[in-house]
Amino acid sequence: MTEDHDRADRTKIGEDDLPALARGCAVLGGGGGGDPLVGVLMAGEAIRRHGAVDLVDLADLPADGLVMPCGLVGAPTIAIEKLENGGEGGRLVEEVQALTGRPVVAIMPFEIGGSNGLIPLTWSARLRLPYVDADGMGRAFPTMPQMTMNLAGVPSSPCVMTDERLNTLVIRTGGVGWTERLLRSSTAAFGGAAVAALYLMDVETARRATVPGSVSRALALGTAMARPAGDSLDPVDVVVGELDAVELIRGKVIDVERETAGGFVRGSVIVEDAAAGRLLRLEIQNENLAALEDGAVRACVPDIITVLDTRSGEAIVTEKLRYGQRVAVLAFGCPDVWRTPEGLAVAGPAAFGYRFPYSPVDPGHDRAC
Repeated sequence: MTEDHDRADRTKIGEDDLPALARGCAVLGGGGGGDPLVGVLMAGEAIRRHGAVDLVDLADLPADGLVMPCGLVGAPTIAIEKLENGGEGGRLVEEVQALTGRPVVAIMPFEIGGSNGLIPLTWSARLRLPYVDADGMGRAFPTMPQMTMNLAGVPSSPCVMTDERLNTLVIRTGGVGWTERLLRSSTAAFGGAAVAALYLMDVETARRATVPGSVSRALALGTAMARPAGDSLDPVDVVVGELDAVELIRGKVIDVERETAGGFVRGSVIVEDAAAGRLLRLEIQNENLAALEDGAVRACVPDIITVLDTRSGEAIVTEKLRYGQRVAVLAFGCPDVWRTPEGLAVAGPAAFGYRFPYSPVDPGHDRAC
């Protein structure tokens, strides 16, 4: 899309960059996208074997080159235990090239959140393909229609799926609704988690259909979060300052309800600020979707709601939220494209079945909504 971004003067991603990238992806993912630790381990091994990955802007690629958006699909709770065998990225590229008759010139994460900001990087390293500094969400969302490529009219079909056994499936549909339905049901058949490539497009299309600078943004955020030993700054305050975020509550997790069904993790989490006598409830579908207090909506999709550990400042993905954790819940603005009528139609509260309207996070006030 057309948003401005500050691209770091970085042309390669090495092993030393991975902790910062993981921290940034975890925050931007709004609790979703999978555990970034899995991505760090996989990308670290690949980079040690094959070398640092070229990070490229779409402006630096040939306009007619083929870009492959890709990543993990399914339930994050299952993906933690159902690790890759290392060949999935190569299988996706082989199938995409066979389907299109064109070489893939670069790999792009379809979302920047959680491990999905890192796992495609693993494939870039192994295949010696550049990694695009952009993504299709600017955060993480649970379903395939919730990508900027869909808003830009890029076909989601053909979609290629594979798993750790290299079982491979090609889905051809007439629209993204069917792509989502068949991909989701197929993910269950794959065992609850798989990897996929879809929204295949040329570079010229990607320049207008994606969120630019996503990888650089995650790296910059994660670097700012890395505090030197002895630093007395509150780690949560650092993230609030970097993102112009609203701190919704700081307290203890006192209840977690979570189940895996239909390829998603759904549930709710309650955070208590005992000193103030306040309770905040988070609604979850892979990502944190809404934060409610006393029946009022404090923040909601498409804005980003993230839970941080108050001691370390590290983001906690939804599948790792536990009773007793001391956390801070932050909300901050999403990429502008999601606040358009078209964006809200596929990623606003109504798209998730909520009846309340979207109200954007306002960092100038203590309440987001």
